[in-house]
Amino acid sequence: MPTSFSRPGRHELGQNFLHDQSVIRSVVDLVARTDGPVIEIGAGDGALTLPLQRLGRQLTGIEIDDRRAARLARRTHPSTAIVHADFLRYAMPATPHVLVGNLPFHQTTAMLRHILGAPGWTEAVLLVQWEVARRRAGVGGATLMTAQWWPWFEFGLVQRVSAAAFRPRPGVDGGLMTMARRPYPLLDRRDRKRYQDFVQRVFTGKGRGLPQIVTSAVPNVSRRQVERALRESGVASAALPKSLTAQQWAELFRSV
Repeated sequence: MPTSFSRPGRHELGQNFLHDQSVIRSVVDLVARTDGPVIEIGAGDGALTLPLQRLGRQLTGIEIDDRRAARLARRTHPSTAIVHADFLRYAMPATPHVLVGNLPFHQTTAMLRHILGAPGWTEAVLLVQWEVARRRAGVGGATLMTAQWWPWFEFGLVQRVSAAAFRPRPGVDGGLMTMARRPYPLLDRRDRKRYQDFVQRVFTGKGRGLPQIVTSAVPNVSRRQVERALRESGVASAALPKSLTAQQWAELFRSV
């Protein structure tokens, strides 16, 4: 939000407003590479809303603070819709659209789950905590959440964003990340619940090395079958769950 208009965020809403113009340009540039209507999560005072308007696309801003929503509605173009709502309870359209937003750091995981489970959207450009952005992108190894959604989505890490880019300044840096729905999923969406349960059991399973971990997680499959499935997926027996790629997770699930 432009510094001349930004007001302190409400503590109970976890509001840390973006004011760094170079980061704002980076976010808008990433959105400009996408197509379709745009939904902004947490419009606030309009730091992203106003520049996004210049893209000339249908734009909806979701803002939980009623006072900020009313103020911003008076400053935006008539074609821009500012909706006073809690994004976690907002029903996103089933038609294609793009998501963008500076997510409240204390609600990042809940919001990402809401986004990943929602229909319609094709791409998302999001500001989150730096460590969350790294983990979602699989830097240093995949996390449970990333592995559970990988067959249907791709995650990308764009850049680290200094805590000084926000007001009030948070205690940690932010990270600019992207998410994109795969045009050709690695698994059928009807398999999602079974697959995610499988990943959960493997990630939390006990044992040394994947053969032992997967065998204990899938008791109806023999150790020999698991070892063969891992070889066919190109996975070393000494690997850990976090070491697998999206393709390897999908192949292992299909095999066992």
